[in-house]
Amino acid sequence: MSENFAEKKDINEVSMQIILNAGDARMIINEALSCITSSDFEEADTKLKEAKKKISLAHSAQTETIQGEARGEKIDFSLLFAHAQDTLMTIMSEWNTAKQLIQLFKAYDERLQKLEKNM
Repeated sequence: MSENFAEKKDINEVSMQIILNAGDARMIINEALSCITSSDFEEADTKLKEAKKKISLAHSAQTETIQGEARGEKIDFSLLFAHAQDTLMTIMSEWNTAKQLIQLFKAYDERLQKLEKNM
């Protein structure tokens, strides 16, 4: 970006963009995990992809701010921005855990189906 990012967007607006997109991702991740109970792994995967898009939006806003500071743009410390970064990091971890859980339950479901066929 050629113009000063801090001037273009208020740090609080950026922080809220990160928090809102990350929060949306968390809600979608929980929906994906709920799909496990009905063994709807295709829908769970779809939900994870949807959540990843929200995480990417949040991450882009964070990255633009950090890159602006790395270019020498003055970015004042913001407790809200620090909170937004923490929130995003936590939800990225939740996404990774949910992905692993869905794969695990999908594998168990496939094994159970094979066993049931052989009975």
